[in-house]
Amino acid sequence: MKKQYQIYIPGIVLTICLYTLAFASDHGNKAPKEVGILLVAFGSSEPSAQVSFSNIDKAVRAAYPGIPVRWAYTSHIIRKKLAKQGKHLDSPEVALAKMMDEGFTHVAVQSLHTIGGEEYHDLRRTVGAFKMMGGFQRIILGYPLLATQEDMERTVDAILNTIPKDRRRGDGVVLMGHGTHHPSNAFYAALMFQLQLKDPNIFVGTVEGYPEIDDMKAMLLKKKIKKAYLMPFMSVAGDHAKNDMAGDEEDSWK
Repeated sequence: MKKQYQIYIPGIVLTICLYTLAFASDHGNKAPKEVGILLVAFGSSEPSAQVSFSNIDKAVRAAYPGIPVRWAYTSHIIRKKLAKQGKHLDSPEVALAKMMDEGFTHVAVQSLHTIGGEEYHDLRRTVGAFKMMGGFQRIILGYPLLATQEDMERTVDAILNTIPKDRRRGDGVVLMGHGTHHPSNAFYAALMFQLQLKDPNIFVGTVEGYPEIDDMKAMLLKKKIKKAYLMPFMSVAGDHAKNDMAGDEEDSWK
């Protein structure tokens, strides 16, 4: 089946929207220096992924001018890989401790995860611990990309607007998500349902959850789709997009 499907490498740009800080809105356009933002991603050691993170960073700084922005990665493995390359990224715990030491009093922690899986729930526990410590006057945590029905609808619209313009009627689109054994994996199937209400030839599969690649193949064959676009459905096109989706290995999705 490898020759039947075309890969669309650029992938999907996930727009991450920060919730307006209630504690910052009272101060007009000029935010106090003690307000800070912590962006938390799973992380990636792929150089191409850093471009996406940089774009997110620029968008957040443009939306909240004058407010310091910090970063943290939840993946210990990714942080360790980057450290060997001479690049240091903090864990959420260390990043928040540093912000506390720097004198921040109000902090918005925004998850850049796609779904509320294990990494996100670990982040929730971390934020909860800092709340109990009382080191910040206020600390809040933003939801991951898919958390509510409104999130789902916005994501569907974003995906439909990102599909290659040269796609013909009858061509399929297969989105590759990360996947997890956490119950939140159900969001992928829910997203596919929402997408197929508008376009029945769009499918959502995962690398480490359900639906998986064999399910994608079965669905494409059942609908007699001869050509499909592969697109990553992740915050960044990192190792999974490079190898699991577009690689030359036997188990590559292409």
